[in-house]
Amino acid sequence: MHLIPVGLGDAPVDRWLPPDVRALAARLDTYIAENAKTARAFLKAVGAIHPLQDITIHTLTDKTDAAQIQGWLRPLKQGGEIGLVSEAGCPAVADPGARVADIAHGMGLAVRPWVGPSSILLALMASGLDGQRFAFHGYAPVEPSERARQLRAWEQQSGRGNQTQMLIETPYRNAAMFASLVATLRGDTRLCVARSLTTADEWIRTRTIADWKTGPAPDLDKKPTLFLYLAR
Repeated sequence: MHLIPVGLGDAPVDRWLPPDVRALAARLDTYIAENAKTARAFLKAVGAIHPLQDITIHTLTDKTDAAQIQGWLRPLKQGGEIGLVSEAGCPAVADPGARVADIAHGMGLAVRPWVGPSSILLALMASGLDGQRFAFHGYAPVEPSERARQLRAWEQQSGRGNQTQMLIETPYRNAAMFASLVATLRGDTRLCVARSLTTADEWIRTRTIADWKTGPAPDLDKKPTLFLYLAR
């Protein structure tokens, strides 16, 4: 099973996918994906050699049971190949594809990861924060008081272990998340905002909370963004 990264935005495919991975993605005729429409857009971008309507795309949801996934993977025991793709970035990293990889291992199948963009690693690389000890939490609570409590708890965890804390938010709630981070965290905690990675709109800044408070909030509306912070 091939784990093939997908782009994070609208940048040309040759900017983020190596030629050998692009060639592999183009020749496969069976995939597992969360959304067939976006998977076909990816296959069109990499120059699929098969007609798109002839490529099998198994749709993975949170209701897909293990037996069905095993059925998709069973042809690999006879030498078949299948690609696993995410909606964006690396499959199986903060992604439901991890369950497919786990089942593949349980069946004794080879699981091969390929090089491509990971928003988590790209943001961490550029942040200047601790890249040896870090935790990715996914989403914080939506309710404001619960969110503030969780952000403070992660800040305490960061301070105790010198551990970078990483999270994302639904793009239309980015402004609320940024405001909550600035209002909740200590002034000397460093916060990195990484927006629209790998695209023409990419923007990455790391400042202390005290410094963030002195200027206007960044434009994050409906733009994929990661938030990273490290307490002193």
